[in-house]
Amino acid sequence: MEIIKLKNIRIHTNHGCLEEEKLIGSDYVVNIEVQANLKGSMISDDLKDTIDYVSINNIVKKEMKKRSKLLEHVCSRILDELFSEYENVLMAKVEVAKINPPIGGDMDSVALIVERSKVSK
Repeated sequence: MEIIKLKNIRIHTNHGCLEEEKLIGSDYVVNIEVQANLKGSMISDDLKDTIDYVSINNIVKKEMKKRSKLLEHVCSRILDELFSEYENVLMAKVEVAKINPPIGGDMDSVALIVERSKVSK
């Protein structure tokens, strides 16, 4: 099984339960890992036989633009879209981190990590 990782996708968007998060927005960092059988692309050297990381990035950006109150909802949408787009995805893990969250503490970020395999989808 092969792994494709996209690291530190930076996005400014408006997720959260607070009204100011809806209006002002926050900075987020998304990491995504996809496991799939990519043997065909190793032989063919053809983009159509792999999972295009440009497409993965576009899925993340599209789903991050849709406002949600909870990171759980955002992560689930990203994974749903990824499994829908690529039938050869066996497992995927997404981490969405909110940078400098408004929770009255001194921290860099809060993050949610969701992992899903094809059988648990």
